[in-house]
Amino acid sequence: MDLFDKLKDRPSPLGKFTSDGYGYYTFPRLEGPIGPEMKFNGKNVIVWSVNDYLGIANHPEIRKVDVDAAEEYGFSAPMGARLMTGNSVEHEALEKELADFEHKEDALLLNYGYQGIMSIIHALVDRNDYLIYDELSHACIVDGKQLAMSDTAVFKHNDMESLEKQLERASKKMKPGSSILVVTEGVFGMTGDLGKLKEIIALKEKYPFRLLVDDAHGFGTLGKDGSGAGTQLGCQDGIDIYFGTFAKAVALIGAFVATETRVVEFLRANVRSQIFAKSLPMPIVVSARERLRLIKENPQWRDNLWDNTLKLRDGLRKLGYNVLPSESPVTPVLTKGSTDLCTTIMRIMRDDHGIFVSGVSYPVVPKGIVLLRLIPTASHTDEHIEKTLAAFEAIRDVALRHQEEVAVGN
Repeated sequence: MDLFDKLKDRPSPLGKFTSDGYGYYTFPRLEGPIGPEMKFNGKNVIVWSVNDYLGIANHPEIRKVDVDAAEEYGFSAPMGARLMTGNSVEHEALEKELADFEHKEDALLLNYGYQGIMSIIHALVDRNDYLIYDELSHACIVDGKQLAMSDTAVFKHNDMESLEKQLERASKKMKPGSSILVVTEGVFGMTGDLGKLKEIIALKEKYPFRLLVDDAHGFGTLGKDGSGAGTQLGCQDGIDIYFGTFAKAVALIGAFVATETRVVEFLRANVRSQIFAKSLPMPIVVSARERLRLIKENPQWRDNLWDNTLKLRDGLRKLGYNVLPSESPVTPVLTKGSTDLCTTIMRIMRDDHGIFVSGVSYPVVPKGIVLLRLIPTASHTDEHIEKTLAAFEAIRDVALRHQEEVAVGN
């Protein structure tokens, strides 16, 4: 059978929205400069779906650095993979600054977060090792374990009893040369809660393992200095391998891993997604250095982010919405209903109120549940929050009516 003909029998995880919802529910087109207000289908909307947490994507100093670096270097330089011809003093300087920022010995710059963490897992563990990860870990971690081909186990989300059972199982099965890697997230991107990092680290007293933390949403937003969930929880030293991306708070492309120098030296020669890929272009590296400098020098951005987060959450709760107890800026609103409720809320908010929110339903969340995920940023204003709360108040009857229909149906 022809490969392409066979594709029609493979169901899409997006269902009818693969085609019918394209450009609206899936692959929506947000246009204009990144910020709390953008254009959607030609209309101005207040956006709660862009991960520019600190509101720096269009900061004038950053825009100037972007333009100047592009004019000086172009986007071709450096040409080649870093191992061969793609290295520069700027790349190395950024790695040093990232290591210092994360209170680690060394750091390795990566082109992308998704491919980067997949390759790190692939490089660190093999078929003789044991990989144990939280069940709500991001898809890049799940894909990484498939590349590693190690003995794999999943523990229930933030459940230390479940993790300890898997550690005990792995410890009993270990052979000479076997190792254990535990993987979790600093901030879980859909629910906003933090990984139980201190509790996981405490288990090192009983079991021999190393800890890898994916802190994509915590990097730049959490901790007294913005260095992430480990600092926020007072256990950064216990994180053996810290992973962060530029795709959220830094509003850029790229990622990094910070750890011991001996591990960085190993990864530098074994992370295949870097060895066999062109180096990050110079303008991106130069811009990342400037963005990191500004993040360190402007703690008020994190203060503004948290002020907006708490105002939004308090307002939603006063309206009677079930806001999950997030410990990060991620603001998940949970309600009962079907996929139809999810799309109805998104459509009414966008078309009637000019509020762009993103929602997910089954299979991302359990059947009968709708999750609206709002991402506050430092650049949202009180007016944005007030207009958004007014829209949520206006649609409250729609959400409640669907909840009642779900209850009757059950």
